[in-house]
Amino acid sequence: MTKFTKRNGLSRRTLLKGAAATMTAAGASTLGAPMIWAQSNIVLRQAGTGVSAFNEIAAKAQEDLGITLEMTALDSDSVSQRVATQPNSFDIADIEYWICKKVWPTGNLQAMDTSRIDNYDKIVSIFRDGKLTPESEIAQGTAPHTVGFVDGPGSTDFVDNESGWMTLIPTIYNADTLGIRPDLIGRPIDSWTELLNPEFKGKASILDISSIGIMDMAMVCEAMGEITYGDKGNMTREEIDKTIDIFIEAKRAGQFRAFWKSFDESVNLMASGEVVIQSMWSPAITAVRSQGVPCVYQPLKEGYRSWGGGIGLAANLDGAKLDAAYEYINWYLSGWAGGFLMRQGYYSAVPETSKDFMTEDEWGFWFEGKPAQNEITNPQGVVMEGPGTVRDGGSFYDRMGAVACWNAVMDENQYMVRKWNEFIAA
Repeated sequence: MTKFTKRNGLSRRTLLKGAAATMTAAGASTLGAPMIWAQSNIVLRQAGTGVSAFNEIAAKAQEDLGITLEMTALDSDSVSQRVATQPNSFDIADIEYWICKKVWPTGNLQAMDTSRIDNYDKIVSIFRDGKLTPESEIAQGTAPHTVGFVDGPGSTDFVDNESGWMTLIPTIYNADTLGIRPDLIGRPIDSWTELLNPEFKGKASILDISSIGIMDMAMVCEAMGEITYGDKGNMTREEIDKTIDIFIEAKRAGQFRAFWKSFDESVNLMASGEVVIQSMWSPAITAVRSQGVPCVYQPLKEGYRSWGGGIGLAANLDGAKLDAAYEYINWYLSGWAGGFLMRQGYYSAVPETSKDFMTEDEWGFWFEGKPAQNEITNPQGVVMEGPGTVRDGGSFYDRMGAVACWNAVMDENQYMVRKWNEFIAA
């Protein structure tokens, strides 16, 4: 059963049934009434990456709220550039937390008032204080909470406390690792070092997004014992040089089949068998398996590289469109979207509301790491797993509790990008 927060005695469910039609425009706007949005033909332009730009989410938001979402899916670098340089081209930025370091100083996003977020208190603590549990150690890199809060409207500096003003309202996140074709490899894989194992010469791949790819490189180099980083997410020039040099040497030796930017590209490489081990994202694993091709998101002994995403609002968004955007965010965290994305292999920022939109078996498989009792399907209903299978890496706490670093933007970012381009051109 759906849980809706009540405000002024009215639940959002009541509003969805049309009670808002009897209210004044001013009163309904305050309550975020979907009927008002429908009558006003509110359109919100959402720019983001392909990890969450699903037509199904846009359609369900329009059905429930009467808000039209125009989604544009870009790669991480392109969406960063758009938010930083084209402030009038979007209303909503659906971006990753590391991108905040690049775009927040431009002033093109506005601080968001957490008192307007119905489920703020239920957002997982990773996004609020950086710790999965009170005993957890905060991983290296740009942990979301370090760029998640500012002092208030107009502030360009991040703060290290729950100030009541957020840069992004968190939506999804995951623990990323290497994807492998177990049928073509034929032996256990348990370390990041395998990405550079000559055994896979010409059949390995890494993603061509510098800020993320360099983190995968760091996981490999540290696992090999070649480099011990002070902070993999904020390397020195010397650490960057050595990391890139190791991978240029491997590239020149023919280790890599290709470099990809979208998960569609990674799906094609893996499904075809051209590549047997590579950087991957959860939707790519989902897509390969849905084709009936064996593909594993392999847990590795050195841990995961993690990322978190959230919704940011354009600085020039105001009035009814701003109210509609907050209503959309509250809808996003109320469960349906989270349940949809959990079936993609992600985690919801408010897991307990997502649970209401999943079967007990789905919740057990995706979140608790329990063996599936029935067939497990992806968000589009395609069968991915059979009864008795267990999610790669186990439960939420097993996976997110083994995060070694977060995707990051370094102080030496420009230098790193230059060195990355040297790698790609080598």
